[in-house]
Amino acid sequence: MLFGLLLAVGVGITLGLVGSGGTILTVPILVYVMAVDPVLATSYSLIAVGTTACIGACRGFYKKEVDFAKVLQFALPSLVTVWLTRTYLLPLIPEVIVIGTFHFQQSFILMLLFALVMLGSGISMISGSKLIDDVVFAQRHTRLKTLSTGILLGLVTGVVGAGGGFLIIPVLVGFFGLPMRRAVATSLVIIAINSAFGLLGDLEKLAIFDWNLLARYTLSTAFGIFIGFYLSDKLETQQLKKSFGYFILLVALGIICKELLIPASPYTIH
Repeated sequence: MLFGLLLAVGVGITLGLVGSGGTILTVPILVYVMAVDPVLATSYSLIAVGTTACIGACRGFYKKEVDFAKVLQFALPSLVTVWLTRTYLLPLIPEVIVIGTFHFQQSFILMLLFALVMLGSGISMISGSKLIDDVVFAQRHTRLKTLSTGILLGLVTGVVGAGGGFLIIPVLVGFFGLPMRRAVATSLVIIAINSAFGLLGDLEKLAIFDWNLLARYTLSTAFGIFIGFYLSDKLETQQLKKSFGYFILLVALGIICKELLIPASPYTIH
């Protein structure tokens, strides 16, 4: 528990520094360190990361760093998608998925999907604006790009419980040209809103939540985000973001190896 809470402080620090990475780390911590079921871990993540992002959003409002126009452009398509995903799509996924002669647990598939999302997150953080540097495309297809990114963001949030900061930050910085500090504040607002709407699809699970664990984890991440804000005034966040991207890649590869190579895991193939 203590080790997991220390890691939760680190999660909060990353949110404060780079405006992303909260859920990318929270789900593996809950699953592999605190022994939480992967499906429940995505719900826990929505509460812990969403609450912490809300604290950061309030700070952004106070400092007038939030770009409300970008919040609306991202929020509307992503909110609808995340609600539809968690309310209607996830319940359709069976506990055991059969593909030919192979039987996969839902939890196993979820963790592999999460690892793939982490890989995409790491690559986005490392590449930065290089992923979105076509000026002509930006000028001609701004609305389409924003709409598609918002829908993708909602889908990712709904399926794996990720706030989507790893998708938001590269678009805000590389596509819209926002300064990093302004992009972080805007990202935290979008993450908080998406997490809240994602949780609406999980209301029936509230009765089985371990609220003691969840409260401790959330308080730890909230403490960490203030440390992240303090460090962001003293460190070069762009370089930190790239370094964090490499770390995310390593964690993703670790999850894939664990799920595929350790048959004793309760989340692997049967």
